[in-house]
Amino acid sequence: MLITPAYAQAAGAGDTNSMLMSLLPFALIFVIMYFLILRPQQKKVRDHAELVKNIRRGDTVVTSGGLVGKVTKVVDDDQIEFEISDGVRVRQMRQMISGVRAKGEPAKESAKDDTSAK
Repeated sequence: MLITPAYAQAAGAGDTNSMLMSLLPFALIFVIMYFLILRPQQKKVRDHAELVKNIRRGDTVVTSGGLVGKVTKVVDDDQIEFEISDGVRVRQMRQMISGVRAKGEPAKESAKDDTSAK
């Protein structure tokens, strides 16, 4: 009987609080991971789905492989057909489109061209 009854009762109550405090860092890490990694990734996926859903005939598209062409035909919900050169038409899955330039949108000039023009 080296431990007094009062000390033994206090240790049991502190154990529950200690368990909660040990789980708090894991919960905090999960919340931080959600806001820094998962949420932006979900937004990026939604934006890409909206981008490929709104592809129309005449848009200039850039594929994930680096091909640039003008959309000539929307085949169905999964495929588009675009022209990469005169008379050269390619079918591509919509999900493999990485960027869309709308009709009449100018190409971006490089910073090197801007400095030489001044």
